[in-house]
Amino acid sequence: MQRIKAAVCHAFGAPLVIEEVQLRAPLAGEVQVDLAAVAICHSDITYAEGGWGGTLPAVYGHEAAGRVSRLGPGVTGFDLGDPVVVTLIRACGQCPSCAAGRPTGCETPPDDGAGPLLTASGGPLHQAMACGAFAERVVVHHSQIVKIPEGIDMAAASLLACGVITGVGAVVNAAHLRAGEDVVVIGAGGVGLNAIQGARIAGARRIVAVDLSEEKLATARDFGATDGVLATMDKPWRAAKTALGRGADVVLVTVGAARAYDAAPRYLAPGGRMIMVGMPHSGALSSYEAVNFAAAGQAMIGSKMGETVIRRDIPWMVDLHAQGRLKLDELISRRWPLDQINAAIADTKSGSARRNVITFD
Repeated sequence: MQRIKAAVCHAFGAPLVIEEVQLRAPLAGEVQVDLAAVAICHSDITYAEGGWGGTLPAVYGHEAAGRVSRLGPGVTGFDLGDPVVVTLIRACGQCPSCAAGRPTGCETPPDDGAGPLLTASGGPLHQAMACGAFAERVVVHHSQIVKIPEGIDMAAASLLACGVITGVGAVVNAAHLRAGEDVVVIGAGGVGLNAIQGARIAGARRIVAVDLSEEKLATARDFGATDGVLATMDKPWRAAKTALGRGADVVLVTVGAARAYDAAPRYLAPGGRMIMVGMPHSGALSSYEAVNFAAAGQAMIGSKMGETVIRRDIPWMVDLHAQGRLKLDELISRRWPLDQINAAIADTKSGSARRNVITFD
């Protein structure tokens, strides 16, 4: 067992603790990656606050990039030193979801009891989301990594592990947006901005961003929004429909707030579809009049991680970035060292940050 530094959650809602932990070597089918960067996602924060339950103590973090430093038996297609993106999408390749080409819905859970982490004293330590990337190094299943080109900034590359694929993928893979359709994106945070640029790349006619902040609406325009609507105004869906000339063909809810889901159907055109991306806390409820969906031929579609197939979609997005068509560097608000992770989390919770990234020397 090797010893590494990690940010450990010992109690929900408490600050993370930087401490030494133990990390075993990769087993068959696994790889070890020395991390260069890991971004802070709101999902990590929700888990650390106890919003979705879970096992403690735990190491969170799931949006990372680094270099392969060790290969377990049977792993092919990677070499030591390869730069890679590390995701939480762990696919067995055998279950019905994987066989249907939907690895984000893999039905074979990781064996948490055989995870690669232990506390410094040898006690159990949960590798959250099969990743545990708030650490200097990770051991993950080979299906969770994708090789990327040399020279790409690792902090920017880390965003491809979750925020970018979730936003862009929700547009392309879940909404199946057609060129010329109209889009409303509720929430102009990290995932929302990627949904906006995904809609731009896919050829949307108009893209309306809806947010509580004028500053975020201005940023949304930089990423491709044609119009902005303040969510605090009276009946904001009316302003969105004025900008579009009708309701939206696609409404993407990218914030984890039940009240956002309550309002979302009001933005839809007949035949429109609402893509459910943001994840509220467990137990949070939204309500709808089912008859309206039935009568207008509308749909509600859940989108997990953008329904991404990482070895298909991440190389495509890397190439878009190289062409200047997909913004990555502009998503980074600030880079932080691991020992300042609690300050970075607080900044993320303030709502002002697009993505805060922990970087390792």
